[in-house]
Amino acid sequence: MSAGIDERTRAAAVAVARGSYGRLLSWLAWQWRDIAAAEDALAEALAAALVCWPRDGVPDSPEGWLMTAAKRNLLKAARRRRHTEDPALTVLFAGDEDAAPPAVAVPDDRLRLMFVCAHPAIDATVRSALMLQTVLGLDAARIAQAFLTSSEAMTKRLVRAKAKIRLAGIRFEAPESDELPGRVGAVLDAIYGAYTLHWGQCESGPARALAEESLFLSELVAAQLPGDPEGIGLLSLLLLCEARRGAQFDADGEFIPLDQQDPARWDADRIDRAHALLARAGALRDPGPFQIEAAIQAAHCHRRHDEATPGADIVVLYERLIALHPGIGARIGHAIAVAQATGDPGIGLQSLEAIDPRLIQRHQPWWAARAYLLAGTPARVAEAIEAYGRAIAMTFEPALQRHLARRLNALRGPAH
Repeated sequence: MSAGIDERTRAAAVAVARGSYGRLLSWLAWQWRDIAAAEDALAEALAAALVCWPRDGVPDSPEGWLMTAAKRNLLKAARRRRHTEDPALTVLFAGDEDAAPPAVAVPDDRLRLMFVCAHPAIDATVRSALMLQTVLGLDAARIAQAFLTSSEAMTKRLVRAKAKIRLAGIRFEAPESDELPGRVGAVLDAIYGAYTLHWGQCESGPARALAEESLFLSELVAAQLPGDPEGIGLLSLLLLCEARRGAQFDADGEFIPLDQQDPARWDADRIDRAHALLARAGALRDPGPFQIEAAIQAAHCHRRHDEATPGADIVVLYERLIALHPGIGARIGHAIAVAQATGDPGIGLQSLEAIDPRLIQRHQPWWAARAYLLAGTPARVAEAIEAYGRAIAMTFEPALQRHLARRLNALRGPAH
C-alpha cells in the first residue's frame, strides 16, 4: 500500500473512530456498569484500529469491529481479575460478533449515561466534565479549557469521579421522574459546554461533528422533558447559533464577526423555530440562564428584518443573566454589550477589568474582548496590541488567529 493511500485510510479510520466513540462507550459502560473499564477497553480497540485499518482496510462495519474488539478487551480484563463469572459477560458476549449497538437505542443509552454522571453522589463540580469525556469523547485537555483549569487538575477530577461511580456502586439507571429536576441542569451544562468548545471553528472535522452531536442531544432532552423550560431554552439557543453558522466564514474561510455578518445568509427557518421555542419556554414562567442567553441571541437577529440591534435591551438581558448565573462568559458579554450600547469602550473595560484576575489569565475570550475594547480607546493602543498578542497565543483555530492578527496589524499600522 502506498504512503498516500495509507494516510488516507488512516484519516478515514480516525474519522470513524471519532464518530463512533461516544455511541460505543455509552453502550459498553451501560452494559458493563463501569465507565473506566469501558473507556480503557475502547481506547485499546481504537489503538488497534489505527494499526489494522490502514493495513487491512476499513471494515464494512467499523462500529461492529470496534465493538467486538472492545468487548474482547473487557473479557480479557475480567479474566485477569478472575471475574469470569461476572453476569455482565453474559450481556456483552451473548450476541453475534461485529454487532454494533442498535442505532435506534443509542440516543436513550447516551442520555441515560449522562444522567448517571449527574448522580447526586458525584461531586457537582465534575458532573458535566464527566459527561463531556465519557459520552462525547473529549479529552481532559479540551475539557479543562472550558472549565478554566489545568489539564492535570481535570484529569485527577475525572479519575476520582469514575472511581466514585465504581466504588460507591452507583446504579446505572435513569433517574425517576422526581429525580430529573436535580440532574437535568448538569446534563444541559454538558451539552452547552460541548457546543461552545467548537464555536469559531470551521465547518469540517471533529468540531462540526461535536456541534451536531450537541444539537442532537439538546433536541432529545427537549423532547423527553417537554415541561423543562431550560431544556427548551438551550435548544432555542443552539438553533440560533447554528442558524448563523453559514455566515460565520467567508468564501475563503476567513472569520466574520457577528455584527459584520450578512443576515441574508442566516437560516431563517431555524431562527423562526428558535423564536417559537423561546416563546414556549417563556410561557412556563420559570426563566433561567439558557432562556436568557437565547433571548440575547434572538435580539441580535433583529438585523434580519433590517432593524437596528437593540443594544440597551441586550445590556438588560445580560444583567439578568449575571444575576442568575454570574459566569465569566456572561460578564464578558455584558462588558462588550455595554460598550456597544453606549459607544464608550471605557465603560465596558471597567466591567471587564472587575472580573477576578485568577479566572482570566488563560481565558482567551477575556483577552480578545479586552483587546477589542482597548483598540477603541486611542490612549491605550499599546495595551490593545499586547492584549491581541495574548489572545492570539491562546487561539488554536487558524481562522480566528488570522482574524485577530488582522486587527492587530491594523493597530500597528502599514509598516506591519
